[in-house]
Amino acid sequence: MTANQKSILLVTVDCMRADHAGFMGYERATTPFLDQLAAKSFVFPAAVTGGAPTYFSFPTILASRFPFALGRDQLGLAPGEITLASFLKKAGYATAAFCAGNPYLSRRFGYDQGFDRFEDHLGAETGPLTDGLSQSPRNGGWMSAVNRRLDRYSHRIGVLGSVYDELYFQYCQRWATPKAASLDEQRRFPAADVIVNEALAWLNGVGEEPFFLWLHLMDPHSPYYPTEAALQAMREEGMTAFRARYLNSYWNRGNLAPSRLAGHRDPIVRLYDAGIRWVDMQMARLADGLQELKKWEKCVFAFTADHGEEFLDHGGRYHPPDRLNEELSHVPLLVRVPETAPKAVSKSPFSHLHLAPTLLEAAGTDVADSFQGRSFWPEVREGTQWDGAAISESVAGCTNPFRRENRLGHRVLAVREARFKLMINFDPVQERLYDLEADPGERSPLPAG
Repeated sequence: MTANQKSILLVTVDCMRADHAGFMGYERATTPFLDQLAAKSFVFPAAVTGGAPTYFSFPTILASRFPFALGRDQLGLAPGEITLASFLKKAGYATAAFCAGNPYLSRRFGYDQGFDRFEDHLGAETGPLTDGLSQSPRNGGWMSAVNRRLDRYSHRIGVLGSVYDELYFQYCQRWATPKAASLDEQRRFPAADVIVNEALAWLNGVGEEPFFLWLHLMDPHSPYYPTEAALQAMREEGMTAFRARYLNSYWNRGNLAPSRLAGHRDPIVRLYDAGIRWVDMQMARLADGLQELKKWEKCVFAFTADHGEEFLDHGGRYHPPDRLNEELSHVPLLVRVPETAPKAVSKSPFSHLHLAPTLLEAAGTDVADSFQGRSFWPEVREGTQWDGAAISESVAGCTNPFRRENRLGHRVLAVREARFKLMINFDPVQERLYDLEADPGERSPLPAG
């Protein structure tokens, strides 16, 4: 260990799209603190996740390897696999991770490897994350039997089935469901302030040795229940607990076409944005705490997301593994390196595959030979351009990877260059090539040939 080695603080945010960060051009005030920090940081305009959802993205982030490099049976990190944490721990770093309850980032899947302290906020029997896409639950007893009969007969008569579905949904939301609890009580995951509090408490006990700290925050993840303080900061004071629950329930309905959902898209996005704002507010607290502990100026700070989120951009919701359009694969990436003047980063894609080795070199350490990625720190530091492609991978239909058969579906692949992006679905083989300069929304694939 050398005297000039820096600590590394890696913050990953679940489901945060690149185009919903102010420092990436978003018009709403989701990230005022990070926007200020961006002026002192390296901002990567074309950072690309290695896969989506979380279980396909994180081997790329923490172990610098492609999601399927070890086969489909390896979900998460392999026993003994070299990661940022294990490599830095061996180098003498204090290591800790605080994750806000994502079951795919748990001891079960090897993510505790290399950490002196690992908190995942999960119970022993935590199951898979599911976004649902379902109807409201039916009541029990005789009402359930009546509902089932009405449901069955109404759907035999054309439009009457849709009318029944809507009436039943409204009945469940307004009368049959208990009164909406507060936003805090409905939230599914620990909010960012809980994770930051734990991180600051741990940092307070770290001595002069360098540290590696990883925080994973879930505030923008569905269901979208931001804190009251975040709603106030976004000037959404009229968003009640009942309204938020109604919107989440409506957005989660699996029996509606995108055209029906579109009317609720904007308020759902505002809830999502408020989750990002709370993350930003806690990043300000975290930076202040590091400054008070006199660790900020010796720390490489990296902020990114595991993948994005879809809001009907291509007809879908949440982060389905069936496609890798920009709203899912393009993620924010901001890296602050003390005593280093930031320069403009290349507009060519930067894969998360290269994040770990780049952070290691920026911190003044060696880079693990086992990593499949390479360090781009010389190019980033000097502001030089690079060429090349970034690859993202997924498995179509794999919404529950706890079941092995779901992990064996056909691959979905995206290869992104600075201007063009090729997406391949392997069942049957379908290729679509997009010109991202002329068609940034990926609406019109270029003609074959």
